Amino acid sequence: MEDWRVVVIVEPALPAGELANTVAVLSIGLGAAAPALAGARLADQAGRIFHICANKPVPVLQAAAADLKSLLLKALPAPEGALVVPFPRFARALHVYADYEASMPARDLSSEVIDGVALAGPTKWIRSLTGSLKLLR
Repeated sequence: MEDWRVVVIVEPALPAGELANTVAVLSIGLGAAAPALAGARLADQAGRIFHICANKPVPVLQAAAADLKSLLLKALPAPEGALVVPFPRFARALHVYADYEASMPARDLSSEVIDGVALAGPTKWIRSLTGSLKLLR
């Protein structure tokens, strides 16, 4: 993971709460799929032990929903070992993970509105997908 980059891309027009939630769940998805991105434990001078939040920068970029969908479809299939974590808008209405999991086989991500995508993988691949995107401000 030395030559890896991590990035989260979101639809900037989302309301603030939905935007924050999208970044949070995408980040959890990346962390769960690649615990090496975080999870290390450190201690401060007083001996207080805590887990680090990330060992790589995680820029949050912006892209309109149509561009997010295009980016997602270009990213899949991902290179060996790389991670792609999408957040389709319909998932926001489902409050039980089992419902999300059960509905996915009947859905086509190319037909869904995408609110965000998180990526982790080789720097060259990440840059090829996100090089023209702006930081979320």
